[in-house]
Amino acid sequence: MSNVKKIDYNALKRRVKVAMNIDNADLVFKNAKYVNVFTESIEVGDIAVVDGYIVGIGNYDGNVEIDCKNKIIVPAFIDGHMHLESSMVSPRSFRDLVVPHGTSAIIADPHEIANVSGIDGINYILEMTKDLDMYVGVMAPSCVPSTPLDEAGAELKSSDIKSLYKNERILGLAEMMNAFGVTHRNRECLTKCADAINAGKLIDGHAPALFGNVLNAYLSADISTDHECSSFNEAREKLKRGQWIEIRESTVCKDLSALIDLFKAPYYERCILATDDNHPDTIMQKGHIDKIIRKAIKLGADPIKAIKMGSLNAATHYRLKDYGAIGIGYLANIVVIDNLKSFNIKEVYLKGEKVAVNYSAIKKFADKNNSLNKTKYKKVYNSFNMEKVKESDFYLKKRGKRLRAIELVPEGVLSKEKKFDIIEHKNLPYGVDVDRDIAKIAVVERHKKTGHIGIGFITGFKIKKGAIASSIGHDSHNIIVVGVNDSDIAHAVNTVKKNNGGLAIVYNGKVLGDLKLNVAGLMTEQHEQYVIDNLDKLKDIAYKTLGINRIYDPFMTLAFMQLPVIPELKIIPKGLVKVSDQTIVDVIYN
Repeated sequence: MSNVKKIDYNALKRRVKVAMNIDNADLVFKNAKYVNVFTESIEVGDIAVVDGYIVGIGNYDGNVEIDCKNKIIVPAFIDGHMHLESSMVSPRSFRDLVVPHGTSAIIADPHEIANVSGIDGINYILEMTKDLDMYVGVMAPSCVPSTPLDEAGAELKSSDIKSLYKNERILGLAEMMNAFGVTHRNRECLTKCADAINAGKLIDGHAPALFGNVLNAYLSADISTDHECSSFNEAREKLKRGQWIEIRESTVCKDLSALIDLFKAPYYERCILATDDNHPDTIMQKGHIDKIIRKAIKLGADPIKAIKMGSLNAATHYRLKDYGAIGIGYLANIVVIDNLKSFNIKEVYLKGEKVAVNYSAIKKFADKNNSLNKTKYKKVYNSFNMEKVKESDFYLKKRGKRLRAIELVPEGVLSKEKKFDIIEHKNLPYGVDVDRDIAKIAVVERHKKTGHIGIGFITGFKIKKGAIASSIGHDSHNIIVVGVNDSDIAHAVNTVKKNNGGLAIVYNGKVLGDLKLNVAGLMTEQHEQYVIDNLDKLKDIAYKTLGINRIYDPFMTLAFMQLPVIPELKIIPKGLVKVSDQTIVDVIYN
């Protein structure tokens, strides 16, 4: 059990006396109109707080009193599935970003940093989040690497993962994305599931487009959630079999509209809200879990049901005993909003302490002294082991009549296969065709100096000049690059390497912009505003100068193009992957 309460006689005695109205509370929210997620109703009463816990609801006096007239109080929110690394800022800066949006807890899967740095990466996340006022529950990464085909910087065996369960903040086994491995009875996949079951831990899922007996087989490994549903029918099939559905709305994956019927009875009782992968500018400009609730309300969802899905449901599933509700014995994690329609956040309290006003943090944990011993985390801070690349490294040697391209699918991470007849152009690399929106895409292995470079093509991105590169590429996080000429492609890759990770845009041999990410090539120790400002600049260059399709977030979209567990066609250092049967297919053919 996580979050075990520890209390002595005197502290418990004080709580009882306050609850009995014998003593004043530390803090009282007076005249509170609050959302009761147990009865799904709005109730009125004074909320009394002692030592950060709610001890009474009724008529109370406090040493500090806050008048809540004309406002509504709701329980603080919980993100049911997310990756801290996708924010590109440190875990402490991430806290500073999301707490003003009412987030009190997150369920983090550190499989991005684990794919780069192994156990060291997981321990880094645990250490950087241990003293935050926002609770960070951690799921042990299940697929490092994501599949046997991929080339990550580390490999976590079942024995490695089993050892993590001694830490009470390790809540279970993170998204088992190797559904193929589970259904085909891979020994390591099933052993990892068995170890989690035997340790009394939860297992999260990741299984897009599974149905019938294949879905049954996957769920028989005790996999309890899924965040990859992109249609109501898929979600309903999984709910019927007992899974919890995590409704995802992120920088790229926008599943909420398709799943809005899940906010109705009986489905909402087993649905959780999650962000999965969010860039910091998305959080700053649009919000976190509050953004999902706000959008759901606009789409017609019952506000109280949406709040429950963003609070109590996650707490219930992930066994966070004191979180997710305004009730006796629960932590005073409270969000004060204007009303249930516009859902604007006025104040945020964690454990009874005011931590944010009008979307601004009162204190920032990124500013606090953190005695991290970086020498313990060499694999985190020195994660590049590769040679500089040359223009010729990206030449395609094979010739043929046709090519396969990765076709982007809007508002998600799925991709399709699209085939083209090859038309050669004198001033462009073989296969590249700007007029027909065919660009070159490549993935360069960066962890173990293998020299492997997977080369392919992509369509839908609409890049017309230059190249764009990133060391963020789920889940192995090799360097991914898209461009229309091999010289700029090589220069962009080398810029990322030189910066010890990050993002880069190159045109005509010149670096137009970059963002340095020195923590595993995924995050920076700079404040969130550094990332937001530079990311905005890079996106502006990508759209205006390179001509990239504005319906896509350029870097987040690229990050998923090397993930060989999400259909239909992806690219890794070994080449182009057909996801359904985990085979490498020819890029050029006759």
